[in-house]
Amino acid sequence: VTITTRLLVSHLSGIRHYEKDIAKVKEEKEKANRALKLTKPHQDKEQKEGKGIEKTDSVKPRKEHDGETKSRNSKPGRRDKEFEQEEYYLKEKFESVIESLKIFKNDPLFFKPGSQFLYSTYGFTLLSAVVERASGQKFTDYMLKMFRDLDMLSTVLDDNEAMIYNRARCYVYNKKGRLVNAPYVDNSYKWAGGGFLSSVGDLLKFGNALLYSYQTSQFKNTIGKLLPGYLKADTVAMMWTPVPKTEVSWDRDGKYAMAWAVVEKKQDYGCCRQQRHYASHTGGAVGASSVLLILPEELDFEAVGAQPVAPPRGVIVTIICNMQSVSLNSTALKIAREFDKEKRA
Repeated sequence: VTITTRLLVSHLSGIRHYEKDIAKVKEEKEKANRALKLTKPHQDKEQKEGKGIEKTDSVKPRKEHDGETKSRNSKPGRRDKEFEQEEYYLKEKFESVIESLKIFKNDPLFFKPGSQFLYSTYGFTLLSAVVERASGQKFTDYMLKMFRDLDMLSTVLDDNEAMIYNRARCYVYNKKGRLVNAPYVDNSYKWAGGGFLSSVGDLLKFGNALLYSYQTSQFKNTIGKLLPGYLKADTVAMMWTPVPKTEVSWDRDGKYAMAWAVVEKKQDYGCCRQQRHYASHTGGAVGASSVLLILPEELDFEAVGAQPVAPPRGVIVTIICNMQSVSLNSTALKIAREFDKEKRA
C-alpha cells in the first residue's frame, strides 16, 4: 500500500491509535453509529419544525478523540476507556522521532489507506518523521523555530527535565473521585500529537496568524499594502476544506480536514438553525485538556466599503485547563458566538 502525507494529516492512513485490537475499535465505531442513527431523526424533526435547536453535549453520538482523546461524559471516579491504554503512560525517553516509530512500525494497518477514518496520534508521529527528513532538521528544532517566527515564545517541548517557568501541575480524578496529581509520563514518543506546552496567549497568536493568512487574498483593495501571511491563503483554505470519509467526534456538524476539524457554512431552512464556517481542534493528554476554535468573520465588502479593516477578522477562542477529560469545544463555540453577536451589533 501507499501512505501519503495527506492521508496521515487527515487520519486516513490505517495506522492504529492507542488501541491495538481492531475488533474493539470496530465495536466502538458500531456503537457510535447506532447512537448517531437514533439521535438524528429527532434532531431532523426539531429542525424542520423551525425550533432552531442547538446541538449540545446532551447526546454523545461518538467516542471523543479530542486530539489526545477526552470523554465528553467523564465524571469524577470514572476513567475514560481511552486513558486506560498503557501507551498513554509511557515513561521511556526517545532521542528522536525516528526512534519512536518502533512503538507501532511493525503493527498491521487497520484498513487500506484512504478507505476509512481512524484518529491516530501515531499517524502524526510518522508525519513528524516526514517533516524531519524533508527539512533536514530535528523535528523539535524545526517546530521551535516556527514558534519563534510566530512569536509564540511560551510554547515549548513538554520536557520533564527542563525548568519551565510557570509550568502548571496537571490533575486527574482517582477511582474514589478525589483530585490527585497526574502520573508521570514522557511525551517524547509523540511530540507532534501531544508533546508541546503552550499558553492561551500563544495559541491566540497561532490562531491570528492562520486567520490572517486565510483572509489576505480576500482583501483585494489592499493588495500591496498588506504583509504576506505566514502561510499562503490557498494553503489555509486547503487545510480547512473537509476531506471525504472523515468524521469529527467532538463536533457532530464537522468533518475532518487537514489537522483541523471544519464546519462548513450551511442553512437548510429560513428562520431556522444557521451553521457558520469555523475550524477547531481539541486536545487532551494525561492531566490536561484544551481547545482552539477559529470563527472567521463573514466579510461583506459592499458594506465595508473601499477601505476595509485589515485582517484578521473574526473571533478566536482558546481554553487550556490542567484537568483530564474535560470537553471544551461546545463551550468555545458558545463563547465565539457571543463575541460574534457583539461585533455584529
